[in-house]
Amino acid sequence: MSEAQFIRYEGVERGVARVVLARPDKRNAQNKAMLYEMNDALDRACQDDECKVIVIAADGPDFSSGHDLKDREPLSQTPVGTWGGFRQPGIEGHWSYEEEVYLGFCWRWRNIPKPTMVQVQGRVIAGGLMLVWPFDLVIASEDARFSDPVVAFGVNGVEYFAHPWEVGVRKAKEMLFTGEAITAEEAKSLGMVNHVVSGDELESFTMAMAEHIAKQPMVGLKLAKQSVNQMQDAQGLWPALQAAMSLQHMGHAHERLIHQRAIEPKGEAAIREQAKKEQPNEF
Repeated sequence: MSEAQFIRYEGVERGVARVVLARPDKRNAQNKAMLYEMNDALDRACQDDECKVIVIAADGPDFSSGHDLKDREPLSQTPVGTWGGFRQPGIEGHWSYEEEVYLGFCWRWRNIPKPTMVQVQGRVIAGGLMLVWPFDLVIASEDARFSDPVVAFGVNGVEYFAHPWEVGVRKAKEMLFTGEAITAEEAKSLGMVNHVVSGDELESFTMAMAEHIAKQPMVGLKLAKQSVNQMQDAQGLWPALQAAMSLQHMGHAHERLIHQRAIEPKGEAAIREQAKKEQPNEF
């Protein structure tokens, strides 16, 4: 992992591996390289028998500002999934790419057979949610804010469309319709966040909890996680995610027909302005 540019793998101590988003100068915006590096780091932790819990953290004041919209280089990494056609014209190439690095990676990470935890500070915008929701436990600092404002792009929401499971149906609709952020305390009240702590305590609390979990038998942890995940599966999470992904690409196709680009041209500026708000729901 020494050659990684945007992800730092900090190894395993007391049964806990740490994977850190390390692109703070870009607010940990996700380009292709970062996502493949993250997948590599998570694979490394999964295959290490000394690792019983994986913690995802981030450098800088914000956990992640979402997808890097300036990352337009063609895919050069070796694909992990079975989708091909990445260089095909029109919606085919775009859809293939997003099935691989967005929905595909998220689902892969959600099914890691070890407990996973995320420690979150600052803003988590749009695609940033996809580095939170696939994982098992979320510890947030008091300043954390979670938003999905991409309806402004003319699409339905982020590619891992787990909103109804994470915050409930009515809050999911409000979150998407308004683009407004959810505070850490509100996210906790909705069941999306496990604990809210001060910024000074964020890492120590997360690591203490992770090390406590790591004392449990690995087989018991695997069985417990599999049991909960299978109940979500029985509720229809995976087919719902696939259906929402198809609708997202209907939105992209519409924007291409109308504006000759994949997103609503005014959306980027609108989202930037919304991200500057100190408090949500100031209409």
